[in-house]
Amino acid sequence: MSKKFQRFETKVIHQGYDSKQYSDSLTPPLFQSSTFAFANAEQGEKRFAGEEAGFIYSRLGNPTVQLLEDRIASLEEGEAGLAFASGMSAVSAVLLFLTKTGDHVLCSQGLYGCTFGLLQLIKEKYGVDHSFSMMESEEEVRKALKPETSCIYIETPINPTMRLVDLKMVVKVAKEQGIPVVVDNTFCSPYLQKPLALGCDIVLHSATKYIGGHGDVIAGIAVGKREIMDQIRVSTLKDIGGVISPFDAWLLLRGLKTLPIRMDRHCENASKIANLLKTSDMVEEVFYPGDENHPQYEIMKNQMSKGGGMISFTMKGSKEETQRFLNQLKMIKIAVSLGDAETLIQHPSTMTHSAVDEQSRKAMGIPDHLIRLSVGLEAWEDIWEDLKQALEKMKK
Repeated sequence: MSKKFQRFETKVIHQGYDSKQYSDSLTPPLFQSSTFAFANAEQGEKRFAGEEAGFIYSRLGNPTVQLLEDRIASLEEGEAGLAFASGMSAVSAVLLFLTKTGDHVLCSQGLYGCTFGLLQLIKEKYGVDHSFSMMESEEEVRKALKPETSCIYIETPINPTMRLVDLKMVVKVAKEQGIPVVVDNTFCSPYLQKPLALGCDIVLHSATKYIGGHGDVIAGIAVGKREIMDQIRVSTLKDIGGVISPFDAWLLLRGLKTLPIRMDRHCENASKIANLLKTSDMVEEVFYPGDENHPQYEIMKNQMSKGGGMISFTMKGSKEETQRFLNQLKMIKIAVSLGDAETLIQHPSTMTHSAVDEQSRKAMGIPDHLIRLSVGLEAWEDIWEDLKQALEKMKK
């Protein structure tokens, strides 16, 4: 039995793994197997009946995947975790599990474009309605709830506007009604924010981003109470089949080991870049949760340990001028992911949120001159030099 550790930086490296159980292998082994043999027919019967613990088939569970799930659950201070083939697979499995025809989902005023698309799909096909709220007060949340509300779904910080939602406040209202609160924690990772510790019920990640951290894997994570996670595992994970491969789980275990160090650097660089962007004549407004002038800075201090590695800002100009700025960048890559070692930049209204209709984008606060920047691990001076030279060219 492996030792349980208390400190985050140690958990990401050691939690849940005992090398003595695996021929003293320092690195957890990769169980690249689709199925598992039973000692006899009776054992197979017991495992399928849930009377005996053990592996059956990698769509239902795998030793490498289980180590990832257990480690992430420990980091999020949850009882159990589930790993998925993508972030959207995790979102889909959780929302389909929590809803049925006639239900309603209350959402934060702003969502990732594909999450918005999923909500539209299940509304049109299965009659599950949704609505949006700024969630700025208990009264506002109460008014937005309906008798048929089956869950509250929140992003904080919201992608890509960087608005924050006070999770403790929302949880207080939700508990009054017995409504589960689901939080997409992708922008923070468990290193910066722990929604379950604040009373939320399920936390989600696109593990592709900060958890993986190297731009070489697509994956998703859900964490919550064991009873709920077990139910999702045997329903919308097992039967829809959005399962992670053992190799991708192994890559995430590798990436996790450096998560605290990487997040510290992401946050340090982002803080510097946000301050420098505010000095440019070509930048209209900068949105960074770690900025003391951010309208929800107090919320950030209460529920995040640092400001994060994500910045959004608006340009002084049109969509075409904003795209021209992006095209002037040399080192910084135009790409829609985030949380990689490389600094990435993208144009939400035509990229990540292009599937969102214009009226909804405007309601979310996503104008055509908004840019999202995922600040990487490079020297901050080099990141700024690239941004600065592109901004200077906009004056010509």
